[in-house]
Amino acid sequence: MGQVLMGQVLQFRLKPPAVMGDGDALDLMSAIDFALRDLADITPHILHEPSREQARQCRQMLQDAFDAALQAG
Repeated sequence: MGQVLMGQVLQFRLKPPAVMGDGDALDLMSAIDFALRDLADITPHILHEPSREQARQCRQMLQDAFDAALQAG
């Protein structure tokens, strides 16, 4: 059987709750938008099909969350 390779997951530091304010919603939406663009750019270059499918699923999840946030206003 072949070796299964998984992508590395990076944990970003979150701001303490007391520091987060109303302006952070735009920052989060921007981050999701940037992630969607990055995934769209790199997915075609992923050679391992299961990893490419995982990237597609991640992109779809982010897109669904982004669209829901836009609809919520």
